[in-house]
Amino acid sequence: MQDLFDLLKAHADSETAVGMSAYQRNQFPFLGIKTPVRRELTKPFIKAAKQSGVIDWDFVQDAWEQDAREYQYVALDMLKAQMDLLGPDDLARFQALAMRKSWWDTVDNMAHEVGHIVVTYPETKATMLAWGRHDDFWVRRLAILHQLFLKDQTDTTLMTEILTANFGSSEFFINKAIGWALRQYSKTNPDWVREFIATHESEMTPLSIREGSKYV
Repeated sequence: MQDLFDLLKAHADSETAVGMSAYQRNQFPFLGIKTPVRRELTKPFIKAAKQSGVIDWDFVQDAWEQDAREYQYVALDMLKAQMDLLGPDDLARFQALAMRKSWWDTVDNMAHEVGHIVVTYPETKATMLAWGRHDDFWVRRLAILHQLFLKDQTDTTLMTEILTANFGSSEFFINKAIGWALRQYSKTNPDWVREFIATHESEMTPLSIREGSKYV
């Protein structure tokens, strides 16, 4: 995949990179390639990866070794395109990625893939419960958000256990995630979310309540 890396480098825009890095609180350097341009440039590579029928985890690891953030984004684009190939053993890989170069932009973009694994292989719900109590709050955030796109396939018992395990946290990214998970599910089942918030209001932060009750 060196050709892909070289292609991205060739389209670097140092002026745009400054703004992109600032948006992520200068956590990481950027090449300065905006998402629509990146996706257009990498479309042939993503298509080839999808047709290969094999996930190239070596490429994902290589992408995570690169300084510029766009390389990690491309790796996540590929994983999303190959989502149907993911299985239970891949959860450990996602956990490792969430714990390296951690920030909301990459961690949140793993939620769809992790959720797909869990809904396809229900035995992995135990792993989500463990993640929900992990020492690394980014892993906990991923557990909180993994059902974000499952709509009526959401396991409310699992959601309850993970969310309540994270009550009392002073971490902004956890409390925001709790609210986001509830807000998203309220689009599918507003009554359940309304009742959840009413039941646990005294244990939840104002941020979680405000975010979670936005549509209810």
